Amino acid sequence: MLNKLEMFIAVAKEGHFGRAAQALGITQPSLSAGIKQLEDQLGVQLIFRGSRFGGLTPEGQRALVWARKIVADSRQLRDEMRATKHGLSGQIRIAAIPTALTWAARISTVFSAAHPNVKLTILSRPSSQILTMLDDLDADAGLTYLDNEPLGRVSAVPLYEERYMVVSAEGGVFAGRTSVDWSDLDGVPMCLLSPEMQNRRIIDRNLGASGVVPQVGVESNSTVVLIAHVQSGGWVTVLPEGVARFLTEGKPLDLIPLSGGEVGHRVGLIAPHRDPNTPVLAALLAEAGRVSDLV
Repeated sequence: MLNKLEMFIAVAKEGHFGRAAQALGITQPSLSAGIKQLEDQLGVQLIFRGSRFGGLTPEGQRALVWARKIVADSRQLRDEMRATKHGLSGQIRIAAIPTALTWAARISTVFSAAHPNVKLTILSRPSSQILTMLDDLDADAGLTYLDNEPLGRVSAVPLYEERYMVVSAEGGVFAGRTSVDWSDLDGVPMCLLSPEMQNRRIIDRNLGASGVVPQVGVESNSTVVLIAHVQSGGWVTVLPEGVARFLTEGKPLDLIPLSGGEVGHRVGLIAPHRDPNTPVLAALLAEAGRVSDLV
C-alpha cells in the first residue's frame, strides 16, 4: 500500500495525473491503476475525476493527512534502522529562503564534517513554499523566518536576527555615510527582491512606515541579480547583513547599515514536529544549534 499512498500524495500535490506520473517516473496508466487500487482497498473514492483531475473528495482530504503521516513514518523507520546498522547516511533536503543561503552553507559545512555519509541538497525557495514542501514531503527541513508569519507545529532552532543594509555603488548617493535611515531611501532608484519574497514584504513595511513609496526599477527572486544591478550603477538595494557582506566582498560597492524600522526578524532552521525526530534530522537540528548566534 505504501507505494500507492505515495502516488496519491503526488496526485494531490500536482493536481494533474500526467505531471504526477512524470514526477514519480511511472506511466499515467500505472498511476491511475494504483489510485484505483488504493480506493478499492480503502473502500472510498479519493479523487473526483472525469476527463481530468477534479480535486480531492472529502474522504480524500482526510486520507491525504493519513497518507503523509504514514509515508513520513515509514521513511523515519527506514532511516532509524539504517542508522542503527550503518550510522547516519542517506540524504537530507533543505529548502532555504534566498537571503539565508549563506547560513545554509554554514550549517551544511559543519554537518557534513560530522556526518560525511549524508548527502545534502539545498534548494532556494520563498518562505511561502517552504511549509508546503515540508507538508508534501518534498523537503526535510527549512531555513526561514520564525516570527513574521505563522509556521504551525514545527521544531525550530533560531539562528540569527536580520539586520538590514543598504548596498550602493562605491561613491554613490550615500558615499561617506555611516548609516542610512529608511526615510533616506525616498526618491532613490531601487532594485529589490520580488513581492512573493517575505523579505520584500518586510522591507516594504519599513519603507511604508517611513512614508517612502519605493521607486523600484528592477525586481528579482535572486540576490545575485540585485547585486549585479547595483554594481552596474544607477540602483541601490536593501539586503540582510549576512548575505549582503558575502555578495559584496571584493566588489566596488558601499555597504551601509540601515537605522530605525522594525526590530530585526529571527531566521532559523525548522523541521516537521515529530517525537522523536529521525536520527538525521535530530543531528541536523543539533548542528544548527551549535552554529547559532541566538542559542
